Amino acid sequence: MFDANRYVMLLGSLPYHGPLFGAKQTPVSRIQLNQRLGLLRPDEAGCLRTARALIEWSQQETRRSDAAFLAHARARIDALQHPFVRELVIWRLELRTLVAALRRRHRGESAPLDQHWGYGRWVELVRRHWNEPAFGLDVAFPWLPQAQRHLDRGESLDLERLLGTVAWNHLERVSDGHHFDFEAVVVYVMRWDMIASWTGDKDAAALERFDALVANAMRAVEQQLMQAADTARP
Repeated sequence: MFDANRYVMLLGSLPYHGPLFGAKQTPVSRIQLNQRLGLLRPDEAGCLRTARALIEWSQQETRRSDAAFLAHARARIDALQHPFVRELVIWRLELRTLVAALRRRHRGESAPLDQHWGYGRWVELVRRHWNEPAFGLDVAFPWLPQAQRHLDRGESLDLERLLGTVAWNHLERVSDGHHFDFEAVVVYVMRWDMIASWTGDKDAAALERFDALVANAMRAVEQQLMQAADTARP
């Protein structure tokens, strides 16, 4: 099957996700999503799995130190062959680095002395401008001052909404020009992950359990029909 046809079939079978904060559940269950992703080539599926594992905190080992995670992340990112996916992962990890710096400074910590606390091109610049508002990066990242205000006021939910909006809008920008290709699949899945995280994945988990029950029931019915057919044969 031609790649274009696979992508059309895959994306055409996925419902529109809608806005991030208006969602009460994921647009499709995890089982259904994984079934659709079965149309990807093995190398594409592996690339997507790696990207999701690096981006989603829930898939990271909580006992792993910052240095260990960064070494792991650099190795995995270097192995990503798809430029679009690699740049997307780098952007998200750099976002996490900036937020981690805000949190460290908010706790009264001094500028980190080594390079093993964050990822990406802004690590050294943040360290040098530790005591400046928004680390001197408010032009490049206009959301940083607002994030700092939310931290100062203890507005954790507002901070999460702000960061979610920043990441969601970035996916919107990078998806421009991608409709029925691997990049469009990646953007859809990343947005699905964000909705699942924001809604707590409770509804997605319930749908997944329901899908599993239906699948098991259908297999039982098929077995009964096959047994009945065998019995009816002369």
